[in-house]
Order: sequence, then C-alpha cells, then structure tokens
Amino acid sequence: MPFIVEKNLNIGKVTRIRGSVVDIFFQNDLPAINTLLLTGKDNEIKIEVYTQLDEHHLRGVSLNPTQGLARGMAVLSTGKQLSVPVGKNIMGRMFDVFGNPIDHLEPPKDVIWKSIHQLPPPLSERSIKSEVFITGIKAIDVLIPLERGGKAGLFGGAGVGKTVLLTEIIHNMVGHDKGVSMFCGIGERCREGNELYNTMKDADLLKDMVMLFGQMNEPPGARFRVGHAALTMAEYFRDEEHRDVLLLIDNIFRFIQAGMEVSGLMGQMPSRLGYQPTMGTELSELEERIAYTNSGAITSIQAVYVPADDLTDPAAVHTFSHLSASIALSRKKASEGLYPSIDFLQSNSKMTSAEIIGDKHYNLAQQIRQTLAQYEELKDIISMLGLEQLSVKDRNVVNRARKLERFLTQPFFATEQFSGIKGKQVSLEDALDGCERILADEFKDYPESAFYMIGSIDEIQKVEKKDENQEEKPKTDKETAEKSENKVAVKKPVVNV
Repeated sequence: MPFIVEKNLNIGKVTRIRGSVVDIFFQNDLPAINTLLLTGKDNEIKIEVYTQLDEHHLRGVSLNPTQGLARGMAVLSTGKQLSVPVGKNIMGRMFDVFGNPIDHLEPPKDVIWKSIHQLPPPLSERSIKSEVFITGIKAIDVLIPLERGGKAGLFGGAGVGKTVLLTEIIHNMVGHDKGVSMFCGIGERCREGNELYNTMKDADLLKDMVMLFGQMNEPPGARFRVGHAALTMAEYFRDEEHRDVLLLIDNIFRFIQAGMEVSGLMGQMPSRLGYQPTMGTELSELEERIAYTNSGAITSIQAVYVPADDLTDPAAVHTFSHLSASIALSRKKASEGLYPSIDFLQSNSKMTSAEIIGDKHYNLAQQIRQTLAQYEELKDIISMLGLEQLSVKDRNVVNRARKLERFLTQPFFATEQFSGIKGKQVSLEDALDGCERILADEFKDYPESAFYMIGSIDEIQKVEKKDENQEEKPKTDKETAEKSENKVAVKKPVVNV
C-alpha cells in the first residue's frame, strides 16, 4: 500500500514487545487510536494503535509477524488509518488485509484508498422494506427465507458443510443476479481459499467477485481487521455504485477468536469462558455496518463455527442477536447423507410471516415444520417398538416427513466433481409445489429413494421409470441363470473321501 507520510515526521521508539503487542514511546504528538505505524528495517512491520497508556506511551497490535523487531527501533507514524483499495478495478481480484493483491497479478490501477474504520449508516438512511432474498436452494427458500439486506448465520461444528453451502450460494447468486459477491475469509484455511478461487475462475464467475483473506497462520491483528476491510469494499459498491452486494463471511467465530487473542495479549481481564469483555462491542462495530440503505443493500451470510456443537456458547449467543435468520447445520443429518444438512426445527427466520412471504407459503412452511416435528416425536417409539406398531395416521406422518426430508436435499454445483451428480438450482415456485404435493399424499406409493437429490418434483417421474427398467433387466437373463445354477448345486450328492 503506498503510504504518503506527512512532512513533519512523528517518530517514536519501541520500548516493549510481547508477541504481537508492542509498546511505543513518543516524545510529542501521541498518535490517535487506530493510527497506522511503520517499523522494522524497511518499514515492513505495520502496527495499529490500540490504546494510549499515558501522554507519551501507547500500545499497538502488529498486523505482521514481529520477527526482527527489537527495543529501541524507530517507529514512524503515518498519521492515517489502515486503508484498502475500492473501485471497479478490484473486481475479480483477491487481496490481503492491507489491500495487496495475492493472486499473482499486478496491483489494480485507478483505485481509491479508503480507511477500513467507517461508521454504520444512520437510521434515517436505512430502508424500511422487507424483501426476501432468493438463493435457489429449496431447504432455505421454503423454510428459512433470507432477508435482502439482512444477516443470516450458518451455525455448525467442523465438517458439516458450512463452506460448501456458502460456495453454492455464491454460485447461484453470481450466475443470475447483477449484484456483486464478496467473500471474506477470516482465519480459515488457505486451501479453502485456493479451491474457491480456482472454482470460481473455472466457472467464469470471478469477474463479479472480490475476495479478501486473513488466513489462519496470520497474526491475530490481521485476522481481527480483515472483516472491516471487506465491509469497506462492500460499502463502496452499495453507496457509490448503488449495487446490491452479497457478503459471505467464513468464519465469524474466527473474528471473535482473533479479538480474544488480542484482548489476552493486551492484558484485559477475560470474561465468561475466556472470551474478551468487549466481545459484544467489537461484534456490533462489524455487524451494524451491514445494512439495507436507500442506495442499495449488503446482504450477509456468515458461517459461525460452534465450539463443541454448543449453541449456548457466548460466541454463538452474541452472534444470534444480530441475525435475521439462523440456519443450524446438523451433524446427524450430515451422517445420514441428507445435504444440505439443515436442522429445520432448530433453524428460524424472522421473514417467516404471512405479511412478508404470503399466506400460501407461510401455511405450507408451518405444515412442513409440524410434520417434521411430529416425526421427531415418533422416532423414539419407532426405535423401541418398530414402525408397524404405529397407527395408520402416524405412519402416514412418518411417510410424508421422510419424503420431505429427502426432497429438501439438493445436488450442488460446488460438489459436482465429488458426487458426480449435476448441480441444480430450484425456483421457489417449484420447491413449494413439490412440498405441497408430497403433503397431499400424491406420491404415497413412490419409494423414499426417488425423492433423494432431485431438483423439482417433476424429476421424480424420470427416476421412478429408470428404477423400474433397472429392476426388469436382471430378471430376464442373469437372475434366471443364477437360480438354475443354484438348483443344480443343491442336487449334487455329497461324496465323502
């Protein structure tokens, strides 16, 4: 990043180093909070002012590794805050927290550098409309509709499909929407970022995307600021170009975790379960900038890692309070192969009201939830006594619920190379039509497997015919031959030697 330092240089010196935390002495003009400082042999180490200790000392957090830094080294105050490039030319590029390109291409030209520390839009500028954000994923659009300009959370432990679901939503949105997609990786694996970049490039979707990464191996200061940097870029497209922005954050828990590390290094007293006492404030500073204003909307979908699958963890609880929709991913569903592995009874959305989504959609969603809830209650009886001991009415409920569970699975474009099944995007009308017909027992005689990993309900006819043809073939030649061989084998006498 090209820093233009003021003529009257304000130079201090390092007095203490503890990991990423550096104490600095300034004789005059103590830099303000969030000012960026440069130090090291070639000014390669960047430090952000975190707190002022007294009139001559401050404490900052290094955004780079502090190897090579020593006491007595000169520290230069830039007089500016950490900034990132914004503009049309950042499209299709991948950056780090400093705005440096990390895709092995030339730095973008004709861009404006803007501070990552911005205030959230005032209430007077926020839109009062409530609009549904269509994702093309049946399970989400039918039961957990997302809000345009809102914040949705994907809650789940490790390995239940959070990143895959985010990747699929990007694919669906960039493919048919004119908006901008931004992917912000906070403390995630560099392998995932590399795979996502190559996947989007191969699908020719990178031109409508911006990617920003603060990787897992970077210092906590960098991971703590990469979310603010991504929001600054997203706000440019919303406020200056009046475009809708889809902001994907993976993973918001890593943002809280980075704040916890910084807080510990700063010597603050930990709060419940070791979290920082300022967690609520830090999360609010980030989340409140995501808003639907009169000029455009930033819609955010955030993966939230839940430690030990415990939804009462303070990180999950604080994140819940900012969200308009919560999508809970279930390890049990994932183990059964039901993807997306959403726990419908644990998930909810404030958009699920008749005034917003309409009476038909609302009533159908309630019927589906009721059917799935009844099935959940009957599972214990089935496991102890068996399905045969249920009444005819309860057996019909189980039959509908199991078919609904399988119909709400969907083959993803993001997993084509692994599953071998072509990805499908389903409209809300087709998804609602399929659920309605299953609840009406229109497909009562069809096997459950016919509903698994299909798009619209009309595809079930093709699946059923295909299964019938496959069953007829072996009966004519192979099975008859095998049966005759078995009969001959039975008739052979046993000879004792």
